[in-house]
Amino acid sequence: MSVLPSLFISHGAPTTALVDSPAHRFLLGLSQAVPQKPRAILAVSAHWETAEPRLGAAQKPQTIHDFYGFPAPLYQLQYPAPGDPALAAEIAALLKAAGFQAATDAGQGLDHGAWTPLLLGFPAADIPVLQLSVQPQRDPAHHYRLGQALRPLRQQGVLVMASGSLTHNLRELDRRGAAAPVQPWASGFADWVYEALTQRRDQDLLDYRRLAPAAQRNHPTDEHFLPLFVALGAASPDQPAERLHSSMEFGALSMDSYRFA
Repeated sequence: MSVLPSLFISHGAPTTALVDSPAHRFLLGLSQAVPQKPRAILAVSAHWETAEPRLGAAQKPQTIHDFYGFPAPLYQLQYPAPGDPALAAEIAALLKAAGFQAATDAGQGLDHGAWTPLLLGFPAADIPVLQLSVQPQRDPAHHYRLGQALRPLRQQGVLVMASGSLTHNLRELDRRGAAAPVQPWASGFADWVYEALTQRRDQDLLDYRRLAPAAQRNHPTDEHFLPLFVALGAASPDQPAERLHSSMEFGALSMDSYRFA
């Protein structure tokens, strides 16, 4: 069995699931970024926030439409992938052994941070999916350690798919969408992250608030960037990241996505 990569996916707005765009087309081919069909997918979503790590353990996770004010067809979308309660318990035990206060949650479904990329990239919905929460009150180093604890899963056929956003300042998005000019403060941040990831400057990334250009402007809050550190922690040490996709929407919403060996 091949060792699976870990992924960081910028999932974008919920409309990414329906509206044609470069990121939409990239996600349609997401399964091609994985060398074999995973045994299961662990989705680390920016949209599930808890004080301590929690793992979705539903037998049949519900599709959560955790947004409002969008076109009606979005609310009809379903992603009926099975869950894997036994695997959720195994991963919780793995995290506990690493010192985390992890637990399972049998009531947690799949929010759009998880099902948007999966609906496009793995449309058959025949791979068990479970979610792992982020802890927005904790720092990037906490999430990096989470990823390190999850690294053995890659050898067991589990795809670690972290889903967030490379930039995420919703107040400064240009509603002209694809026609909006790219903002230099957003592209500059994306370029800095690209260089740091491909050079595996992990310590610089962990200190991105101080070192990255316009960090506060690109991420007024951390939650959409934190999944990146889980994927990075799960990566093999010193192996450069590979950028799978790069595009900008609404002038300042980077859709960059990465694969880690």
